[in-house]
Amino acid sequence: MRSGLERAQVEGKVRDIVAAMFAIIPTGVGGRGQVRLPPQELRRVMTEGARWAVHNGYGLAHDLERIEEGGRYPWADPAHVSDRAIERGKAQLGTLGSGNHFVEIQVVDQVFDEQLAAALDLRVDQVCVMIHSGSRGFGHQVCDDYLHRLQAHLRTLDFTLPDRQLACAYFGSDMGQAYFRAMACAVNYAFCNRQIIGHWVREAFMKALSLGPRELDLELIYDVAHNVAKPEEHVVDGQPRRLVVHRKGATRAFPPGHPEIPERYRAIGQPVLIPGDMGRCSYLLVGTAQGMTETWGSTCHGAGRTMSRSRAMKVAKGRAIDKELEQRGIFVMAAARGTLAEEMSEAYKDVSRVVEVVHEAGISRKVALLRPIGNIKG
Repeated sequence: MRSGLERAQVEGKVRDIVAAMFAIIPTGVGGRGQVRLPPQELRRVMTEGARWAVHNGYGLAHDLERIEEGGRYPWADPAHVSDRAIERGKAQLGTLGSGNHFVEIQVVDQVFDEQLAAALDLRVDQVCVMIHSGSRGFGHQVCDDYLHRLQAHLRTLDFTLPDRQLACAYFGSDMGQAYFRAMACAVNYAFCNRQIIGHWVREAFMKALSLGPRELDLELIYDVAHNVAKPEEHVVDGQPRRLVVHRKGATRAFPPGHPEIPERYRAIGQPVLIPGDMGRCSYLLVGTAQGMTETWGSTCHGAGRTMSRSRAMKVAKGRAIDKELEQRGIFVMAAARGTLAEEMSEAYKDVSRVVEVVHEAGISRKVALLRPIGNIKG
């Protein structure tokens, strides 16, 4: 999300904005939100995605134009979702979760391509917000349910696997379609979840800065799913073919001219969001034609870890990560102190090096670098 504000307009007030976001957006493992839905209404979320959020007053109608698939995967079928998943999901909409999920206040520090940045309405010193959250306990339960079913299903297949964690089904089979349609429900839940969080981010900014919506002008640039499988058309051996593209730890990065990109971005390529860590920076890029050919229109999803969470906790023992960040002008609030240790900068690769590889390989093109100034985590 990009705002109409400059860095100078929030200096001295970032701590207040962070506190306001932390107060309104529930965070942490099992966090329960303000949106509590009966099962039948939750099934509408599963099929409508971000559209449910907009129709119920969370966010703006034109946000939907800037979300992958308009904020709704059309393949969702709640009949394939368990009661346990519904029970876990009914109170977690609008919540951030734990681990590497975050809402981060950022400032555009560098622009690498002025023309692309202008098309995305970005400029140096502009205040932005990046949100990373998914389908919460709902999606986790969908995955867990089908992992058990698929492992049993393996015995019916005509091939063997080297690792049971690769449990799978033929896409066109009853089992394959059941999981795919349940997964689409989780994707829609995630779209809805982020849409609600984005709405509350707007409210937190307005409250902390005493601004109206027009003065704040906090607009969605783009929202894209990650950790999904999706039917797409790609060229294979010179012929267009319908494939199921799996992106795990990856994000879609379609090229200029692709019909699935929102019309406002079609001339430049799909916006690509690559978060770093809470102490360094994140990037905004666009997709390329070369990426469409070489990586099925995909790029990396983030920097990637260099330490396990347990190792990071040991390395951070005795340190006050929040104070270290504050000394660098970054204000952070977290539901659990251990989260800051697990998510400290040293636990991640340098995202700038990762992005440079992506850029030089031609599978995405750098547009802007964003520095963190405030962050909330689970």
